[in-house]
Amino acid sequence: QVQLVESGGGSVQVGGSLRLSCAASGRMITIGDMGWYRQTPGKQREVVATTTRDGDANYADSVKGRFTVSRDNRKRILTLEMSNLDSADTGVYYCHAKIWIGLGNEVDSWGQGTQVTVSS
Repeated sequence: QVQLVESGGGSVQVGGSLRLSCAASGRMITIGDMGWYRQTPGKQREVVATTTRDGDANYADSVKGRFTVSRDNRKRILTLEMSNLDSADTGVYYCHAKIWIGLGNEVDSWGQGTQVTVSS
C-alpha cells in the first residue's frame, strides 16, 4: 500500500515562511507527476504547484514568485517552500502523486493533509 504523509504545516504571520514536506512510502515502481493542492472551507480543492519526475514545475498564478516546489526522487520526498505568506494562503495542503505500482498500473495517491494558517 502506497502512503503519502505531509508535514511542516503550522501557524505563521503574514509575510512569514513555511516549508512543507511529503514523504512517499510503500511498494512502487516509480513516482510520476506530483503536486500540492489546498482546500479552504469556502472553496474546492485547487492546484498550488505540480512537478514532473524531471522537476518541470508549474504554479498557480496566485503563488508564482512566492512558492517553490521541488522533489528528491531518491528519497521520495516532495517539498513546497512558501514565502511572503498571505492570509489567502490559509488552508489544508494536500500532497498528490501518480505512482506506478506495476506494469501498466498507475494509481493516484493522496496524503491526509497538513494545516497552514496565516494570521494578520
